[in-house]
Amino acid sequence: MTAEPQATTSPRVWRVSDLNRRVRGLLDADRALADVWVEGEVSGPSYPPSGHCFFTLKDAHSQIRAVLFREELARATVRPEHGAQLVCHGRVRAYEPQGVYQLYVESVTPVGAGDLHAQYEALRARLAEEGLFDEARKRALPRWPRRIGVVTSPVGAVWDDICTVLRRRYPMVELVLSPTAVQGGIAAPAIIRALKRLYAVRDLDLVILARGGGSIEDLWGFNDEQVVRTVLAAPVPVVVGVGHESDVTLADFAADRRAPTPSAAAEIAVPDGTQLPAILNRMGERAAVAMTARLVAATRAVRGEGRALTGLQPDLAGARQRAAELLDRSYRATTAGVERRTLAVAGLGDALRALGPVATLERGYAVARRSDGMIIRDPTEVAPGDDLEVVVARGAVRSRVTTVHPGEMEELLG
Repeated sequence: MTAEPQATTSPRVWRVSDLNRRVRGLLDADRALADVWVEGEVSGPSYPPSGHCFFTLKDAHSQIRAVLFREELARATVRPEHGAQLVCHGRVRAYEPQGVYQLYVESVTPVGAGDLHAQYEALRARLAEEGLFDEARKRALPRWPRRIGVVTSPVGAVWDDICTVLRRRYPMVELVLSPTAVQGGIAAPAIIRALKRLYAVRDLDLVILARGGGSIEDLWGFNDEQVVRTVLAAPVPVVVGVGHESDVTLADFAADRRAPTPSAAAEIAVPDGTQLPAILNRMGERAAVAMTARLVAATRAVRGEGRALTGLQPDLAGARQRAAELLDRSYRATTAGVERRTLAVAGLGDALRALGPVATLERGYAVARRSDGMIIRDPTEVAPGDDLEVVVARGAVRSRVTTVHPGEMEELLG
């Protein structure tokens, strides 16, 4: 008996695209790979014109390709640079055309930045609770600053960018640089000293605090609590321009104005000098309009008062006539009163003269005086043998007392 031949099964032959599609489906179905955090060192980053970033994330034993698309890259607080230690958050997927799997990155943070972010948020919340970031504390920037202080590193593009912007926009402003370190452990105390040096400068109108972009570690000096409080203590308004638009430090919250970049800080700090002639013309036009309006209003007011005075003229004429009549009557009454009083005074004068000593003597009376000049009013004031002088109307008679007769005047005259 001979054995029947065994039926053989042919193996499935995959097309490359089908296999890659199958692998991609398996990866997409794995929920654990849809939300992963991967730590590694950046190697070979590239930034093509598309705006995406391609790099390799590796450790000592392995590596994985990674991509950060343009939208996510614009929101990232740090850019992947060669040798940087990053924690990348995203999902793992297969890229079918090339048959590779890679990490599609949604966000990146430096290794150890999680602790710094926690410190940042805790300090921000505490200072905000104190009211240090309230909008009510913000001061308006001077419209025409004459002297601006700048706190930044004298080495690098930031200082040059600020000078370029200010020379272009407002060349008449004077700049005072207070140099400082802006990165590392010495940055915070150096920034504080640089700010305080400027606070002692006379006639300073504004301060700009600036540096370029960087990681949270690079910018940490601008998150120092004492730096924040020193910014708040500024005697003049402060503009802070640190990093890129996505970089926001606690010094930004404390500033009177925040700018997204150092160049933008310079733009904010001064008016556009090229617009000054137009601004001055508009101001002159507004002043002329206001002055004309005031003159028109004053003219109308004067004309109104003039019309009111014209309407009062008949009343004034009548009042003038009545005043003249009253004055005439008053004059006549006063004159008559004066004449009556003159006659009365003359009568009193006649009466006084009639009662005077001369008229009395002329009526036959006499005045007797002793030799010592004393006028005799009582007989007891003389004695027999005293010499007397008797004054009468036309002269005097000298006599000597022979006898004294005391008695009442009526008896003696009767």
